[in-house]
Amino acid sequence: MTDRLHIVGGGMAGSEAAWQAAEMGVDVVIHEMRPKVGTFAHQTGNLAEMVCSNSFRSDDDEQNAVGLLHWEMRAAGGLIMASADTHRLPAGGALAVDRDPFAETVTNRLRRHPRISVTEEEVTDLPQEGQWIFATGPLTSPALGEAIRQQTGSDALAFFDAIAPIVYADTIDMSRAWLQSRYDKGETEEERTAYINCPMNRDQYEAFIDALLAADKTEFHEGETATYFDGCLPIEVMAERGRETLRHGPMKPVGLTNPHQPEVKPYAVVQLRRDNALGTLYNIVGFQTKMKYGAQTSVFRMIPGLEEAGFARLGGIHRNTFINSPTLLDEQMRLRSRPNIRFAGQITGVEGYVESAAMGLLAGRFAAAGILGHSLPEVPQDSAMGALIHHITGGADAKTFQPMNVNFGLFRPVDGLKGGRRGRKDRYKAYTDRAKAAWSDWLAQS
Repeated sequence: MTDRLHIVGGGMAGSEAAWQAAEMGVDVVIHEMRPKVGTFAHQTGNLAEMVCSNSFRSDDDEQNAVGLLHWEMRAAGGLIMASADTHRLPAGGALAVDRDPFAETVTNRLRRHPRISVTEEEVTDLPQEGQWIFATGPLTSPALGEAIRQQTGSDALAFFDAIAPIVYADTIDMSRAWLQSRYDKGETEEERTAYINCPMNRDQYEAFIDALLAADKTEFHEGETATYFDGCLPIEVMAERGRETLRHGPMKPVGLTNPHQPEVKPYAVVQLRRDNALGTLYNIVGFQTKMKYGAQTSVFRMIPGLEEAGFARLGGIHRNTFINSPTLLDEQMRLRSRPNIRFAGQITGVEGYVESAAMGLLAGRFAAAGILGHSLPEVPQDSAMGALIHHITGGADAKTFQPMNVNFGLFRPVDGLKGGRRGRKDRYKAYTDRAKAAWSDWLAQS
């Protein structure tokens, strides 16, 4: 009953795991190497720092799998979702947050919890004793990565993740750009005007694509190989796949009308989403990049409205490491070869802030129950949590295992429902109704 739970890594997964375990009555130590040992992407020593986008994506819990995951985490008293709701920013139907106050809130609540302590140190091996959760995320330190590789007996899998740039709002030319959410989505005027839109005609778009393709890119170190996660492709990689790819992706012009020229339909549109509550910072949506800094400023200033843009942060790229969870982890996220160790978050092969925090939530509850001498029922596969953990702990093909966002493709079909696009609305509502019932029942049993 006096055993402590040790959590390595204070990102989304580690923070949520610590909160859940402490709320169940277990003493927790968070081992976070920052700020003593920095990383390429992090800027502060705060826990749960958001290093890429500031969006938790769709908040629609009836028609979207990630929105359903939001719902389940809220129902479980999740710290990450509570903090995100506190610092929510207008973003149409998405849940975007003011990243710095969000991380500060998570950090303060964890540090003030009577059962949680935080130690700033780097853990470089896998301990033989005690109960541990490793939630070190995409930027696991080289020393710990090597210890994991030695224990698992295989090379860690990896992919590259990219970061989008952030622009100072007062440097955007609003005589060319305008405020509007796609299809005017949102219940309030603030939500319906949550994005800044920069239009391009065909010639401007073609010139932009030429510049992207010709720009100097970051070169990888010798011997460094990895793939890209499709949900976070650098824009120049998308452009290399076809000149129209961006226009049908992050630069699609549908659902938008330029009030400066309402009779002219833009050929492409670049969207920027508010990045802080003050509205002084905007990130360029979907514009992750591996271009060198000098190339970024010149290429991005080709965008109408951004000719004089000032950048609070330029984009970048980093290596994201994850383990082959289907072969290495059991159904409670324990390392099969070392059951005193669990893994959680992006290192398990889930992708996204919400998915990482969700796996931290489950790992924290599993570990706490074990320490307290309890047993938890199996997570229902028909919930979003269950669909995701089932995928990473056995549902996925280990030979082709790659990072995965939560999506309805991971859910078991509902009998009697029409397939295809026409039946999608009813099908998704059936998925979410079934998931909410299953998850609520699991929480009651737990």
